[in-house]
Amino acid sequence: MIEHRDGDPVDILLVEDNPGDVRLTREAFAEAHINNDLHDVNDGEAALDFLHQRGDHADAPRPDLMLLDLNLPKVDGLDVLEAVKSDDDLRTIPVVVLTSSEAEEDVARSYEQHTNAYLTKPIDPNEFVDVIRSFERFWLTLVELPPTPE
Repeated sequence: MIEHRDGDPVDILLVEDNPGDVRLTREAFAEAHINNDLHDVNDGEAALDFLHQRGDHADAPRPDLMLLDLNLPKVDGLDVLEAVKSDDDLRTIPVVVLTSSEAEEDVARSYEQHTNAYLTKPIDPNEFVDVIRSFERFWLTLVELPPTPE
């Protein structure tokens, strides 16, 4: 299990509307031996509720890292990204866009909204596992995540 320096596990929020991609992400994390708390929501509105601990997500932990799809119902992924990065209480949460879009416009707009990284989901499940392993090595092993606010 990847932990903060204080020994607490890392909470990851996956914002993904495709149940198959949620399952594949969970399987890839398991295969890569990423045993942290992976929470998932299936639309942008639920992501914002999770982040602000509202409604069904009143007891949600503050995520240490967010994996965000762009093509979401209710609230678009770019709008979620903008909301996170413009909120003083949330902006330090690293956001990694994990999407099937390879469009240059989506890449550019994501970085304009201050995403921390942009990853394109491969179609092949084995390649997807490789992407998740690379994600794990970088974001959960090498990078020092920001401390949880008091």
